[in-house]
Amino acid sequence: MMNYQAILATPFAMLGIRCDERAVSGIGFLPLSTAPQQPCNALAAAACQQLHAYLCDPDAVFNVPLDLHGTAHQQKVWRALLEIPRGETRQYGELAAELRSAAQAVGQACGANPIPIIIPCHRVVSKTGLGGFMRHADGVPLDIKRWLLDHEQR
Repeated sequence: MMNYQAILATPFAMLGIRCDERAVSGIGFLPLSTAPQQPCNALAAAACQQLHAYLCDPDAVFNVPLDLHGTAHQQKVWRALLEIPRGETRQYGELAAELRSAAQAVGQACGANPIPIIIPCHRVVSKTGLGGFMRHADGVPLDIKRWLLDHEQR
Protein backbone atom coordinates (compact mmCIF):
# COMPACT_ATOMS: atom_id res chain seq x y z
CA MET A 1 0.00 0.00 0.00
CA MET A 2 1.17 3.53 -0.73
CA ASN A 3 2.33 5.77 2.06
CA TYR A 4 -0.54 8.03 3.14
CA GLN A 5 -0.45 10.81 5.69
CA ALA A 6 -4.12 10.18 6.54
CA ILE A 7 -6.91 7.81 5.55
CA LEU A 8 -10.42 9.22 5.81
CA ALA A 9 -13.65 7.19 5.84
CA THR A 10 -16.35 8.29 3.41
CA PRO A 11 -19.65 6.67 2.35
CA PHE A 12 -18.15 5.47 -0.96
CA ALA A 13 -14.47 4.67 -0.21
CA MET A 14 -11.62 5.30 2.15
CA LEU A 15 -9.64 8.33 0.95
CA GLY A 16 -5.88 8.06 1.22
CA ILE A 17 -4.35 11.53 1.47
CA ARG A 18 -0.76 12.13 0.41
CA CYS A 19 0.90 15.36 1.43
CA ASP A 20 3.88 16.89 3.12
CA GLU A 21 3.83 19.93 5.38
CA ARG A 22 3.47 22.26 2.37
CA ALA A 23 0.89 20.80 -0.03
CA VAL A 24 -1.48 17.95 -0.85
CA SER A 25 -0.07 15.85 -3.68
CA GLY A 26 -2.62 13.07 -4.00
CA ILE A 27 -5.90 11.50 -2.99
CA GLY A 28 -6.43 7.80 -3.59
CA PHE A 29 -9.67 5.83 -3.44
CA LEU A 30 -9.11 2.80 -1.22
CA PRO A 31 -11.44 -0.11 -0.43
CA LEU A 32 -13.96 0.45 2.36
CA SER A 33 -12.21 -2.37 4.24
CA THR A 34 -9.07 -0.22 4.60
CA ALA A 35 -8.43 0.95 8.15
CA PRO A 36 -8.68 4.69 8.80
CA GLN A 37 -5.49 6.52 9.71
CA GLN A 38 -5.27 9.67 11.80
CA PRO A 39 -3.53 12.61 10.09
CA CYS A 40 0.18 12.68 10.79
CA ASN A 41 0.68 16.41 10.11
CA ALA A 42 -1.27 19.66 10.17
CA LEU A 43 -1.88 19.76 6.42
CA ALA A 44 -3.23 16.20 6.37
CA ALA A 45 -5.56 17.21 9.21
CA ALA A 46 -6.71 20.28 7.25
CA ALA A 47 -7.31 18.18 4.12
CA CYS A 48 -9.37 15.68 6.15
CA GLN A 49 -11.36 18.49 7.74
CA GLN A 50 -12.10 20.10 4.35
CA LEU A 51 -13.05 16.77 2.76
CA HIS A 52 -15.33 16.00 5.72
CA ALA A 53 -16.91 19.46 5.38
CA TYR A 54 -17.54 18.75 1.66
CA LEU A 55 -19.19 15.44 2.53
CA CYS A 56 -21.53 17.30 4.89
CA ASP A 57 -22.09 20.28 2.58
CA PRO A 58 -21.21 20.17 -1.14
CA ASP A 59 -20.72 23.96 -1.06
CA ALA A 60 -17.74 23.64 1.30
CA VAL A 61 -14.63 25.35 -0.03
CA PHE A 62 -11.28 23.66 -0.49
CA ASN A 63 -8.29 25.88 0.12
CA VAL A 64 -5.49 23.48 1.03
CA PRO A 65 -2.38 24.09 -1.09
CA LEU A 66 -1.94 21.61 -3.94
CA ASP A 67 1.26 20.17 -5.39
CA LEU A 68 0.38 19.18 -8.95
CA HIS A 69 2.76 17.45 -11.30
CA GLY A 70 1.63 16.82 -14.83
CA THR A 71 2.10 17.89 -18.41
CA ALA A 72 1.21 21.41 -19.46
CA HIS A 73 -1.99 20.04 -21.04
CA GLN A 74 -2.97 18.11 -17.92
CA GLN A 75 -2.44 21.16 -15.75
CA LYS A 76 -4.53 23.27 -18.14
CA VAL A 77 -7.37 20.72 -17.90
CA TRP A 78 -7.07 20.50 -14.10
CA ARG A 79 -7.30 24.31 -13.80
CA ALA A 80 -10.40 24.25 -16.02
CA LEU A 81 -11.98 21.58 -13.79
CA LEU A 82 -11.66 23.92 -10.83
CA GLU A 83 -13.86 26.41 -12.72
CA ILE A 84 -16.83 24.02 -13.12
CA PRO A 85 -19.36 25.07 -10.47
CA ARG A 86 -20.74 22.59 -7.97
CA GLY A 87 -23.93 21.01 -9.28
CA GLU A 88 -22.90 21.47 -12.93
CA THR A 89 -21.17 19.21 -15.42
CA ARG A 90 -19.32 19.69 -18.69
CA GLN A 91 -19.03 17.20 -21.48
CA TYR A 92 -15.56 16.08 -22.49
CA GLY A 93 -16.13 17.61 -25.93
CA GLU A 94 -17.32 20.94 -24.51
CA LEU A 95 -14.29 21.24 -22.28
CA ALA A 96 -12.04 20.20 -25.15
CA ALA A 97 -13.50 22.92 -27.38
CA GLU A 98 -12.94 25.54 -24.65
CA LEU A 99 -9.32 24.41 -24.25
CA ARG A 100 -8.67 23.89 -27.97
CA SER A 101 -7.98 20.23 -27.34
CA ALA A 102 -9.53 16.85 -28.13
CA ALA A 103 -12.17 15.14 -26.02
CA GLN A 104 -9.97 12.06 -25.61
CA ALA A 105 -7.06 14.20 -24.37
CA VAL A 106 -9.37 15.86 -21.82
CA GLY A 107 -10.54 12.42 -20.70
CA GLN A 108 -6.95 11.26 -20.30
CA ALA A 109 -6.10 14.34 -18.23
CA CYS A 110 -9.16 13.71 -16.04
CA GLY A 111 -8.03 10.12 -15.54
CA ALA A 112 -4.56 11.34 -14.55
CA ASN A 113 -5.91 13.82 -11.98
CA PRO A 114 -3.92 13.10 -8.80
CA ILE A 115 -6.27 14.98 -6.47
CA PRO A 116 -9.85 13.94 -7.28
CA ILE A 117 -12.75 15.53 -5.41
CA ILE A 118 -10.69 18.67 -4.66
CA ILE A 119 -10.01 18.93 -8.40
CA PRO A 120 -13.48 17.85 -9.52
CA CYS A 121 -12.86 15.59 -12.51
CA HIS A 122 -16.14 13.85 -11.63
CA ARG A 123 -17.94 16.88 -13.10
CA VAL A 124 -16.88 15.93 -16.64
CA VAL A 125 -19.26 13.54 -18.40
CA SER A 126 -19.77 12.09 -21.86
CA LYS A 127 -22.57 13.26 -24.11
CA THR A 128 -24.21 9.84 -23.72
CA GLY A 129 -23.88 9.32 -19.97
CA LEU A 130 -21.42 9.44 -17.10
CA GLY A 131 -18.31 8.67 -19.10
CA GLY A 132 -15.41 7.20 -17.16
CA PHE A 133 -13.85 7.82 -13.77
CA MET A 134 -10.43 6.92 -12.44
CA ARG A 135 -9.60 5.36 -15.81
CA HIS A 136 -12.53 2.92 -15.55
CA ALA A 137 -15.72 2.74 -17.59
CA ASP A 138 -17.79 0.75 -15.09
CA GLY A 139 -17.92 -0.75 -11.62
CA VAL A 140 -17.08 0.92 -8.32
CA PRO A 141 -15.37 3.96 -9.90
CA LEU A 142 -18.59 4.92 -11.70
CA ASP A 143 -20.56 4.32 -8.50
CA ILE A 144 -18.25 6.84 -6.80
CA LYS A 145 -18.67 9.36 -9.65
CA ARG A 146 -22.45 8.93 -9.48
CA TRP A 147 -22.39 9.43 -5.67
CA LEU A 148 -20.33 12.63 -5.99
CA LEU A 149 -22.58 14.09 -8.70
CA ASP A 150 -25.74 13.19 -6.75
CA HIS A 151 -24.24 14.72 -3.60
CA GLU A 152 -23.53 17.97 -5.44
CA GLN A 153 -27.13 18.29 -6.65
CA ARG A 154 -28.26 19.11 -3.10
